[in-house]
Amino acid sequence: MIFSRLALVFGLSLLVGCGASSDFTDLRAYMNEVRARPKGTIEPLPKFQPYESFTYRAASLRSPFQPPVKIDVVSRQKGSQEIKPDEARVKQFLEGFNIETFEMVGTLRNDSELFALVSGAGGVHRVKVGDYLGRNHGKILVIDESKVDVMEIVPDGEGGWLERPRSLSLKERS
Repeated sequence: MIFSRLALVFGLSLLVGCGASSDFTDLRAYMNEVRARPKGTIEPLPKFQPYESFTYRAASLRSPFQPPVKIDVVSRQKGSQEIKPDEARVKQFLEGFNIETFEMVGTLRNDSELFALVSGAGGVHRVKVGDYLGRNHGKILVIDESKVDVMEIVPDGEGGWLERPRSLSLKERS
């Protein structure tokens, strides 16, 4: 009972404190002064130039970071019409990558055949003699314990084809 009377007295005192008898004349004067000030203006958005797309057309040219290659036209090797890649052959997975991305990391042997392990193209792949490697129709000719010999067929630039030997040497791990 005493608690409820105490709560009632406290609640009434709060209501009396919230009445309109308080003096807010200084606050009202400040608000009237702010309302009397001239209204500001907002600057318009800046005009942006439309985007002009750029197409890079020098991708097929020589890299500016590599020295120019001097070609001796007289001593340049001529291609042959007899040498050409088999275009009807189904391409193997490893032919979708440049041969420079591969490195030999080991060998495997079973009863009849020696396989090479090459790293590149997202993993380590097992290859054998007769498989193809690289974008230039590179056929694996020889596999031994320390290297893989590949023969690529590349265009000579005049309608013929050249055979270019390449080797992947075993990478020594330290």
